[in-house]
Amino acid sequence: MSTAPKLETQTWNTDSWKDFPIQQQPDYQDADSLKQVCHTLKGLPPLTSPEEARALKKELALAAQGKAFLLQGGDCAESFAEFNEVNLRSYFKVLLQMTMALMYGAGQPVVKVGRIAGQFAKPRSAGTETMNGQELPSYRGDMVNGMDFEADSRVADPKRLLDAYYQSGATLNFLRSLAKGGDAALDHISQWNMDFVAASPQGKHFNEIVQRINDCLQFIRATGMQTIDMPQLREATFYTSHEGLLLDYESALTRFDETTEQHYVCSAHMLWIGDRTRNPEEAHVEFLRGVGNPIGCKVGPSMTPDGLLALCDLLNPKNEPGKLTLISRMGAEKVQELLPPLARAAKAEGKHIVWSCDPMHGNTIKSPTGYKTRKFTDILSEVRHFFAVHAAEGTYGGGVHFEMTGQDVTECLGGAQAISELQLSDRYHTHCDPRLNASQSLELAFLIAEILKQRG
Repeated sequence: MSTAPKLETQTWNTDSWKDFPIQQQPDYQDADSLKQVCHTLKGLPPLTSPEEARALKKELALAAQGKAFLLQGGDCAESFAEFNEVNLRSYFKVLLQMTMALMYGAGQPVVKVGRIAGQFAKPRSAGTETMNGQELPSYRGDMVNGMDFEADSRVADPKRLLDAYYQSGATLNFLRSLAKGGDAALDHISQWNMDFVAASPQGKHFNEIVQRINDCLQFIRATGMQTIDMPQLREATFYTSHEGLLLDYESALTRFDETTEQHYVCSAHMLWIGDRTRNPEEAHVEFLRGVGNPIGCKVGPSMTPDGLLALCDLLNPKNEPGKLTLISRMGAEKVQELLPPLARAAKAEGKHIVWSCDPMHGNTIKSPTGYKTRKFTDILSEVRHFFAVHAAEGTYGGGVHFEMTGQDVTECLGGAQAISELQLSDRYHTHCDPRLNASQSLELAFLIAEILKQRG
């Protein structure tokens, strides 16, 4: 049996995390400015509601029970510079394409959760970086400091928290309009393909699905029913998530829900704890164990069965389905060895969790040309091994977690486009880690759909 750490016995409140050691935080020089910004955030409207978070939890409960599938994806790190309607609309279209490929292929509902509207901060392996003999603080995402390698740009500025809040609000508002305003309607499915995807093999495959769906819709109309009157065919349910890294920001946007008498972080519907900040005796676990939102936790190569069970006890003490998602990120070469003992331990203890696969973070390499990149073959390999492990252990691989974009970038190697190392510089736009482009994302969705179909 697992034994929860002493943290579990501490009295929780929205500021109790401040009594614990904390990792991966900015070095704010102006404490008064940070205090003022947090005070301002506490008075601003919440971005999400407790009701929406509870709705997501119900959908994730189905994924925990093997009755749905979680698709979680979006930018590695959102940026202020690339925020515009075209990029958001392209992202949403790709997510819908991936959803349709998975849903049509696997025959299950797909829970759509974006890494968006708050994914502005990133943990870093080192606090500083050196270039041409000059050492400066590391870039930690646009809500902390600037990407330009200049002393002024790398200063942690609390006012960026407000910029992130307002951009998140605008992003969420626009995505809601797309999801509920008809853009997600199956009648418009033929409009979801983008030019550079349409000409690809996976684009042609998607068009085959489009034709089959259109045939079904035509049959429905022939019976006298009007699809415009069916919300299930006209709208999409979409949720947001990000890594709950900057706790000053997250606690300032936490609200008390009188209906359930619980606190909810209202910066997103779901937050996750990174592999670098999941120490059960530190601040991130302390903070997120006390909120009502669905919570994710990255599970990397250093995780042990006992450590996993301890985190499950802390983050989901009532063992509620849909409350906790464990996001495996082992790397293609390690997942077959390291994941089975964890899946086995969770099953033996009867833990109700969603097992999701992040095939991105364990497969990052540096190309000979100096670019941080990932091989599509490694990403697919980890995905295949992830589902094979769960099949062997009698557990359910219930989701995937990708860094992806709707843009035609060249950041990950391979795929049907056969992006080579020499092409990385063509359209390498990421502010941090390499992302799958729209074509690669859809290709991977089809491959996963085939895996799920074989699983039955």
